[in-house]
Amino acid sequence: MVDVTLSHQLLWDLIPQFFFICLGMGGASLYLIRLARGPHVTWNKTSNPEPWNKLDPTYQYKFVAITTDYKNLKKEGPDF
Repeated sequence: MVDVTLSHQLLWDLIPQFFFICLGMGGASLYLIRLARGPHVTWNKTSNPEPWNKLDPTYQYKFVAITTDYKNLKKEGPDF
């Protein structure tokens, strides 16, 4: 005969593991979606082949910018 208390205990021990695996997979998926929608990625080359040329020089590229103040930047190149 199989011990029922052992199988119940095993199921309750796996719940936190499944929770953290799903949490990690969800975070990784959201990060990949964020990367795919970035300013340097182009999905349609016919309508906008170079999307990075239309960005303002004050656009914050990084997720967290510690030392760079993007409000005071000036554009150094010509307009295309």
